[in-house]
Amino acid sequence: MELRQLRYFVRVVELGGIGRAALDLGLVQSALSQQIARLEGELSARLLQRTSKGATPTEAGLAFFREAQLALRHVDEAARAAQEARLSGTVSVGLAPTTASVLGVPLIRAMRERHPHVRLHMVESLSGHLSTMLNARQLDLAVLFDTDPARRWSVTPLLEEKLFLIASRSFPGALTTASVRIGKLKGVPLILPSGPHGLRSTLDAAFARAKLRPHVVAEIDSLAMLMDAVDAGLGCTLQPWAALGRFPDAARRFHLSEISDRQARRLNSLCSLSDDELSPAALAARVVLADCARELVREGRWAGARLTADKPSRTVMAR
Repeated sequence: MELRQLRYFVRVVELGGIGRAALDLGLVQSALSQQIARLEGELSARLLQRTSKGATPTEAGLAFFREAQLALRHVDEAARAAQEARLSGTVSVGLAPTTASVLGVPLIRAMRERHPHVRLHMVESLSGHLSTMLNARQLDLAVLFDTDPARRWSVTPLLEEKLFLIASRSFPGALTTASVRIGKLKGVPLILPSGPHGLRSTLDAAFARAKLRPHVVAEIDSLAMLMDAVDAGLGCTLQPWAALGRFPDAARRFHLSEISDRQARRLNSLCSLSDDELSPAALAARVVLADCARELVREGRWAGARLTADKPSRTVMAR
């Protein structure tokens, strides 16, 4: 008797038919019927009564069903115990400040719930610095916006964020429209991160396409300081919604105009060392991080973000 036979039988009873169970399990119906027949032969008992409407358990089948459910539960618990015992150690995760404001605490909570013996080492820094740290093997995972400088990473597109023109509501002459094109920002005083920041390269490319030179009045490589400057009315900024994640009263403090240019988006990619360099704990953390980010987007807790189409990870080599 094999565990898969137990799982197959339990699913047939739960769904009330071999055809429905085969579809759910991704099996050919004849193959599933063969496995059930083999199980009945090993037990020398008829477990299912086939009808035109499906299949129902016999008296013997119902008794076997209850015990099979219990056995499978014990197997799952044993596997979980083994995984938790194996998954231990430290995993280093790098997040940009905007990403950390939305994803940081939910990720820590999710890891504590799913892998309590794994300790996270969280690093918040500019994406350019995180890229350098990942190449230097100082990080296991990072969410980055520019993967070109990668040496040898596993890269999975995660989500795409809209960009917004953000200004203090007290800023004189601030745009109050719901959306605006990059080409309409001529002369708007901007406070932006400097070149090493992944967002800056995206913005520079957007301005170049619009044939416009941005009016940068200050470059600040600290999200907290940058947003304080914007809040003080010293200029506007171009950022994703996540830049406001640490302002509970953001709606009262700031006005947001969505950048409507189609290509003015920030792609978030989950980058890691190659699979053969990652510990089991780091591989597990990578799965949890991706799940956590997707859950935040689906639940509407990551405003302005949409999930990218699920694609297999790829390895990026140095140029």
